Amino acid sequence: MLDWIPIVFITFKVLVFGTGMFFAIRWHYEQGKKGRQAERRAVLRKVGTVAVIFVIALVGLLFATFTVSQKLGLT
Repeated sequence: MLDWIPIVFITFKVLVFGTGMFFAIRWHYEQGKKGRQAERRAVLRKVGTVAVIFVIALVGLLFATFTVSQKLGLT
């Protein structure tokens, strides 16, 4: 009796995700056709800022790790 429940739920899930992916791809394709230069520059600037912040955080974490390891006598 309960053998049909997974079939129904999986079918429903595939339909919902498939519909969502279709509309997401279509929306991104239409946005790409607009081709706004100012938006691309803004996105590149944000990506650069995030990359710089990531590198600074990585260097800070590396420094903190070596400092703690020296205080604990691990090096």
